[in-house]
Amino acid sequence: MLFNTFIDQFKQALNRKEFIVFGAECKVNYSGRAETYLAKGQRVIIIKQDSSIQVHQPFGNTPINYMKEGTDHSLRLLPEGLLLSSYNIPLGEFMDITIHKVLFFNKVKIDDGHKLQLTGTEQDMSNMIYENPSIIEKGLKSVKQEEQTQYGFIDLLCNDENNNLVVIECKRFKADFSAVSQLRRYVERVKEIKGINNVRGILATPSITANAEKMLTDYGFKFVKIEPPKYMEKLKRSQKNLSEF
Repeated sequence: MLFNTFIDQFKQALNRKEFIVFGAECKVNYSGRAETYLAKGQRVIIIKQDSSIQVHQPFGNTPINYMKEGTDHSLRLLPEGLLLSSYNIPLGEFMDITIHKVLFFNKVKIDDGHKLQLTGTEQDMSNMIYENPSIIEKGLKSVKQEEQTQYGFIDLLCNDENNNLVVIECKRFKADFSAVSQLRRYVERVKEIKGINNVRGILATPSITANAEKMLTDYGFKFVKIEPPKYMEKLKRSQKNLSEF
């Protein structure tokens, strides 16, 4: 693409706040969160409708350089090529992209106001256990969710078959020392608030480190292997595919 044509289309798209994607042979100088230099190579550059900019290399899922929304952009012709200057004064960030060749150029107005919906959270785990506490332990009965203490919110309180109060802390990833310490604080706080000693602690998590499990056992608590619910999962990993039959 000729530089003059690119300049005209780029400026029009920028003024219209369109989503801009173009490929370029370029080098990049950045100053802000760090000082970086990227030698000449072929990259994909994205300027979103909020004026944020990303520079992507051919591999990997994260940009090699980026600047957040509210960034200003200017483009001008120099003897050695085009200079795309991006600057975000409030954040103290600057990026100069020297473009030697434009590989392709696209622009479009995109409409999407939806928020990402996360499933399989610790709240989802707590809800799942509250509805069916027997997945943790036979005879367990749910009492309350989100019990507030000065140390935070307890995920779940239950009663067991022996009428002990049970504090259940949910972790969606492998539990470590911090999870065990958190559970202990909650158990001690519940004993203090309720004025009772028959309070147990259970850590519900997909897995736990060996040292953390030893610490859990030393406190007299219990680990129960529980996976977060995958409400949106269409195909279980354990499900056979056609080639296995």
